[in-house]
Amino acid sequence: MSATPPTPSLSGLARALVQHGRLLEADALACTSPTPGGPNDFIMGVINRGLLTAPQIARFGAEIFGIPVMNLDAFDESHLAVDAIDKKLMAKHQVVSLGRRGNRLTVAVADPANLRALDEIRFQTSLAVDPVVVEAPPLIKLVEKVSVTTETALKEMTGDDFDMDLLNQGQETEEAPQEDSSDVDDAPVVRFIQKILIDAINDGASDIHFEPYEKFYRIRFRTDGILREVAQPPLVLRDKISARIKVISRLDISEKRVPQDGRMKLVLSKTKAIDFRVSTLPTLHGEKIVMRILDPSSAMLGIDALGYEPEQRAALLAAVERPYGMVLVTGPTGSGKTVSLYTCLNILNKGGINISTAEDPAEINLPGINQVNVNDKAGLTFSAALKSFLRQDPDVIMVGEIRDLDTAEISIKAAQTGHLVLSTLHTNDAPTTLDRMKNMGVAPFNIASSVILITAQRLARRLCNCKQPQDIPFEALIEAGFKAEELDGSWQPYGPVGCERCKGSGYKGRVGIYQVMPISEEIARIIMTNGNSIDIANQAQKDGVKDLRQSGLLKVKQGVTSLAEVLGCTND
Repeated sequence: MSATPPTPSLSGLARALVQHGRLLEADALACTSPTPGGPNDFIMGVINRGLLTAPQIARFGAEIFGIPVMNLDAFDESHLAVDAIDKKLMAKHQVVSLGRRGNRLTVAVADPANLRALDEIRFQTSLAVDPVVVEAPPLIKLVEKVSVTTETALKEMTGDDFDMDLLNQGQETEEAPQEDSSDVDDAPVVRFIQKILIDAINDGASDIHFEPYEKFYRIRFRTDGILREVAQPPLVLRDKISARIKVISRLDISEKRVPQDGRMKLVLSKTKAIDFRVSTLPTLHGEKIVMRILDPSSAMLGIDALGYEPEQRAALLAAVERPYGMVLVTGPTGSGKTVSLYTCLNILNKGGINISTAEDPAEINLPGINQVNVNDKAGLTFSAALKSFLRQDPDVIMVGEIRDLDTAEISIKAAQTGHLVLSTLHTNDAPTTLDRMKNMGVAPFNIASSVILITAQRLARRLCNCKQPQDIPFEALIEAGFKAEELDGSWQPYGPVGCERCKGSGYKGRVGIYQVMPISEEIARIIMTNGNSIDIANQAQKDGVKDLRQSGLLKVKQGVTSLAEVLGCTND
């Protein structure tokens, strides 16, 4: 005969509700589980039985225990200080940290009598805890959302069929020799790398750096263009981490003396996958590995999300919708050229258009576009790929980069014979791009008759919502490039502050700064008469083309970024 469960005794919030006549003791006992459960199970039992509503319980708890009440639905989740409390502790007690000011932490609770939770938070954070009472149902939902561990997130994002595949780009190679399986299949190392990959994706990182040194090993994320250390795993794991990454990227794990390049795919669901481009580099203390995160959804954002001003967007769209000609995107490495090109390709990617691309390597996979990875060792160069494209009945051709005269001349020939050609060059701004092509040996006539638009770009960090007005001297604004008539007091510059959402940097995300220069008849005439980049820049100004600094200052006026950020990324 089974034992009868003991009758639970009333304590905390349940006892207070009975003592103040808000609940009958029998009803309170019926909502109290005889076995330990979740900290808010009693409250949900009362609500589900229709004995009291969530707002009534919250107001009662606030009144009796002398704690402020707060409407959690009105709180901006992006401002949550979710990193202030260990996520396991948050899930255990069903509380959420709302914000931190100095050494004080504001914590949302549904049961203000749960003193054990507050004591554990004080011990874990070494901060003074200020509780606020909120309604239980939205709190429980929010806890489930923000306290999920990486392992749980991984399962939710990927399901049981989590997979990391290799996209074997180029020629098939022989199976790489395998080292000791303990170096490759070590379960903790596998889980650790999966955690790092998921954290990087959730953090919006563009690159992951695995860096070995003599006495330590560190991992850094590049987020919004800035490198930030996120972990220092034990140095003894250096070789195991390297071997695991090389295996899933189909690299030769026995070769540690020369650089290698590979690729892998993280399948998150049936409809979403993230590609990683992997590069290894032998250093004094082991192999440094950099993984570039290539998210295909970045090309699906649409041109409106990239930061073009209305007139710049209109000029770019007019150029890519023309049936032939050449559109060039310029800027340093990491300035967002690939995303801009693929955004244009996505606009053009329609059933009646044949698009082919030659890249080194293809960074974003777009269905409906014929993408080719160049392979110099095998003889598949940019120029060889372009020659082949011209026999494939193309409408649009994208060349990853114009590096030499041969590629430039074939691209120009394609643009002159009824094809739209998109490509990139590494130059500082739009006018100097034309000088660069002339220095390659391209005839001025060919440049003037084929290039229809050049866009130069940079990426500036976007101010977080915690931004505050900034007092900048008049002279400094003038020196930066503002005109005196623009400083009429109708706008206010903002600067970074720092909060939990932006991890104290004051910036969250990035925005493009552009110089979009259509090749007008006057600019074409300057090119034909061997004018230099200064002559072209002066004419572009007369045509109403904003240079990079002017476009950046406009973002300052709009409160999108700070003056210091614009000066930093347009100081060529």
